Amino acid sequence: MLNVNCRTRRGLALLTDQWTLLTIVAMRHEKKRFSQLQALIEGISKKMLTQTLRKLERDGLVKRVIYPVIPPMVEYSLTPLGRTLIEPIYALRDWSDQYIEQVEQARSDYDQQDRNSLQEEIIALVQQRTSE
Repeated sequence: MLNVNCRTRRGLALLTDQWTLLTIVAMRHEKKRFSQLQALIEGISKKMLTQTLRKLERDGLVKRVIYPVIPPMVEYSLTPLGRTLIEPIYALRDWSDQYIEQVEQARSDYDQQDRNSLQEEIIALVQQRTSE
């Protein structure tokens, strides 16, 4: 995994942004139109959704179908390859459900310790200057 050319590392590079995972999850059951995906994925901009869908299509994880109607209709769905990612994504979801509060607490403890250390350093510097 640590080698730049490792298969695992290249695979992880496909999925390292939050929008990719969320877009895959949004299509897990059925095909979706762009507006449906944008409504499902809170916080994603049109530009980011467009970029994410293009990337997923390029990687063979999403199929885009354009229907010859007026106005044009486009639907997106997971390919069989894209569907293979659902289980690992759900494993990450399950891990998050079980452990994210511990991570957030550790982060909070670390930040508090960092603030306390900074305050102690400031107090020591002030005391040093006043005693000179």
